[in-house]
Amino acid sequence: MNLTRDRVHSIGWISVLLVCGAMTIGLTLRVNAVKSQVHDAEKSIVYVQRDIDFLETEFQTRSNQQALKQLNDLEFGYKAPVAGQYIEGERQLAALGKAAAPGAPEPIRYANAEVPADKDSGGSLLAMVSPVSGATAAVPEKAEKSQEAATKDLDPELKALKHDAASLSKRLARIELAEAAQQ
Repeated sequence: MNLTRDRVHSIGWISVLLVCGAMTIGLTLRVNAVKSQVHDAEKSIVYVQRDIDFLETEFQTRSNQQALKQLNDLEFGYKAPVAGQYIEGERQLAALGKAAAPGAPEPIRYANAEVPADKDSGGSLLAMVSPVSGATAAVPEKAEKSQEAATKDLDPELKALKHDAASLSKRLARIELAEAAQQ
């Protein structure tokens, strides 16, 4: 292998370029690592600044509460409600209900939009119609009569169940105030 001066010179330059390239890559990686550390430090500074702002606000709020309490004590004398001001339970609430006095105004009544239906028209509202089958939601009188006839033919056990269900709904809908009257 015959190394001439030009060849040695070329190999030297190539090796210098490779070393410079490796150093550039290493320096770039180091700069990016430092940038990442700076970014993390900036994020932690922002978080700490938010905490400081929160604590300052909290301190100002509490100091204002103290000032308001002192002002209330000196000027107004308002006091917080105590437990004795509240009703103990449902029985005590029911005992508060009294019959209306002789000169008391009538209780407020709400308007009722129901109009008594004539037997001829079958009702003042339009019947709802199913978009799929076209059947109306209103039950015609013939269908009601056929249902009544069908219930006559039902098993006596089923009739008893229907009667029990109807009486149960009536009992559940009624409010008994016997305990409240005893107190």
